[in-house]
Amino acid sequence: MEFYERTIAKEHIYNGKIIDLEVHDVELPDGQTSKRELVFHNGAVAVCALTPDNEIILVRQFRKPAEKTMLEIPAGKLESGEDRIEAAKRELEEETGYIADHLQLIYEMYGSPGFSNEKLSIYFAKDLKKGHMNLDDDEFIELDRVHINEISDLLKSGSLEDAKTIIALQHILLNYNDYK
Repeated sequence: MEFYERTIAKEHIYNGKIIDLEVHDVELPDGQTSKRELVFHNGAVAVCALTPDNEIILVRQFRKPAEKTMLEIPAGKLESGEDRIEAAKRELEEETGYIADHLQLIYEMYGSPGFSNEKLSIYFAKDLKKGHMNLDDDEFIELDRVHINEISDLLKSGSLEDAKTIIALQHILLNYNDYK
């Protein structure tokens, strides 16, 4: 059986700075029809950055959809047509004040493919240099660091709720020797 859903009609609901929303009428593989609510997003990047002191750089920031402050790896959205690696380098410096000349791709993934096309690329960075933080006017961030030896305890504590951060830290925990 082919699992393709053909779009019969679509209605544009909202065009925003970060997302666009549409409702599609689709024909299902068995010939029936259904509706799909879709979120379109340019994509995002995140960086798991290791300092020379073997600390992972994390950021604390308030996340309105969750209504709480969360601890995360630095991340941000892609500008239209922006290269993913360049976006990751930009976000790392803007949010943390660190510069990475070389990034290694850890994963590319869709966070919620049931309704969103947002693709997230997670990179690893080391050999960092000091640059300049340059936060957006509406962005408030506090830097935090966790030593590589404390990652396991942090993951076990349940205090991390951000998927990209959990995935990146688990990856580093499992593959740390490859990054030395």
